[in-house]
Amino acid sequence: MFKQTTIIAAMLLAGSLTAQIAVKSNDKIAFLGDSITSQGNIYQAGYVNLVMIGLKANGIKAVKIPAGIGGNKSNNMLDRLERDVLSKKPQIMLLSCGVNDVWHGKRGVPLADYKKNITSIVDRAQAAGIKVCILTATMIREDPKNDTNTKLAAYNDFLRALAKEKNCLLADLNADMQQALAAFKTAHPKAKGNLLTVDGVHMNPLGNMMMAKGILRTFGFTDAQIAKAEAAWENLAGNLSPLQLSVRDFRILSERAADAGMTIPEYISHLIRKNAK
Repeated sequence: MFKQTTIIAAMLLAGSLTAQIAVKSNDKIAFLGDSITSQGNIYQAGYVNLVMIGLKANGIKAVKIPAGIGGNKSNNMLDRLERDVLSKKPQIMLLSCGVNDVWHGKRGVPLADYKKNITSIVDRAQAAGIKVCILTATMIREDPKNDTNTKLAAYNDFLRALAKEKNCLLADLNADMQQALAAFKTAHPKAKGNLLTVDGVHMNPLGNMMMAKGILRTFGFTDAQIAKAEAAWENLAGNLSPLQLSVRDFRILSERAADAGMTIPEYISHLIRKNAK
């Protein structure tokens, strides 16, 4: 009797854990965003593909709808929402928007207009029966105290408040990025240069993994499930062109460069010179 009760309890617990995951097999997931999202789909180890592979590694076979376009701001995404998202009838939409609204300066979108555009995107998606997951905008250069990131903070504060008001999922990737940078610098005090991005904005493999893990965690994944996703990412090709390093090799290269007090290009040059002797 005890054994039977234990089995039933385990089954109920497993069902409860499954029910907590925001995505199920055959769901269509739309990734609406800018060039960070576009590259997240183009590169094998881009965050869009990492999310999909992470889901599959945990038994969830969903369908992606790539909807990232370089240079897009909130007004552009609102204009193409019907064409690129709503008409494709996804169950979930991830909204990544805000970097260009701030980064483009005078060509950007003022906060008041950004609020109207984002609210309209969320309202229209929810009216179509789509579950919305808002991503806070990642950093503009890897310095949280620079002028652009200080300005961006107000945009992200709005996103956090809107997610709460509209009952959206929220992946606070800006906070995750700041934490990941701090952790890397603590582990590797000599680290210099860009650590999570290739240019201060667009993600390298470590940045893409940071984004994907934040999204999977928001979907309801446990640490064990995320670890299973990470294991499935290890041998994927990163985006350090022209070098096609695996995610695992890029991580090793990043750590060794940091411990040597060099950027990755500097460290590669150092290795070449060292081995040419």
